Amino acid sequence: MKVLVTGGTGMVGSHFMNSFRNEGAEVYGIARNSASSRMAAIQDDSIIRCDVLERDALMKIFKRIEPDVVIHMAAQAFNGDSWNLEYVTHMTNYQGTLNVLYCAHETVPEAKILLACSSAEYGNITEADCPLKEDRLLTPHTPYGVSKAGVENLGRQYALNYKMKVFLPRMFIHVGTGHPPATAIQNFARQLALIKKGVIKPEIHVGNLESARDFIDVRDGVRAMRLLLEKGNPGEPVNICNGKAYKIQEILDMLVEISGTDAKVISDPALFRVADEPLLLGDDSRIRALGYKREYTMYQTLEDVFHDWETRV
Repeated sequence: MKVLVTGGTGMVGSHFMNSFRNEGAEVYGIARNSASSRMAAIQDDSIIRCDVLERDALMKIFKRIEPDVVIHMAAQAFNGDSWNLEYVTHMTNYQGTLNVLYCAHETVPEAKILLACSSAEYGNITEADCPLKEDRLLTPHTPYGVSKAGVENLGRQYALNYKMKVFLPRMFIHVGTGHPPATAIQNFARQLALIKKGVIKPEIHVGNLESARDFIDVRDGVRAMRLLLEKGNPGEPVNICNGKAYKIQEILDMLVEISGTDAKVISDPALFRVADEPLLLGDDSRIRALGYKREYTMYQTLEDVFHDWETRV
């Protein structure tokens, strides 16, 4: 089996590559020349340098590899950043996905294709709306959420119009190692690792601690999405979540305990989002019906993230 993973050097993409490799598949990744992995001392020969916005270059890769499975993770993947990167977010996420689908349709129409959709598509919700079911009307209200709703609808269009096997995981917040400090968990863990090493004074800067999120370990998330590829229905959205939400305050408390530090918490207005739902909790019935069971506790995930940052700072 040949597998092509766009965003292959990102957190989720790299876990997909390892998952398929461990089963003996022939795995290739795509990453932009601007990806930080290009600075590695030893380059990974399976990583092909290409921007998904360059359709001609992407087409050559599809023709050469002829993948059986395409995992499309390349994106401007940060909801908060999308306010300042609105054009880049829409172009990368929507046009990049259109290019991937077009190339697959032209070269490997029988391939299985998995598109990274997002819980941000649900939009401005209240606690009474949760847990969120897949048949709920989508009302995204961030540039990122709008772009991902577009991604999902493109996938559905290709599944309906061309009978392609396009799978649509609505990914809730994935947490794991090797991620930049662009999310609350990674930012907290990085600061605490720096405090523990004595690099910065024992103060941790935080945003809104009252919101609650349905987090999923990236290893569980990849397993869930592999199940979706094997047993799911093309064109049908499926929440990739655990059906349990944690307040950001709870996450911070666990990370402080794991770090063994005594940091002073400082509220930083710059870390508050323009839009921040009080609760984002998914209904995990569809993915559980495919056989998904959570393996990693939140505490285990946070331990791994903190220890990862200890090696990185």
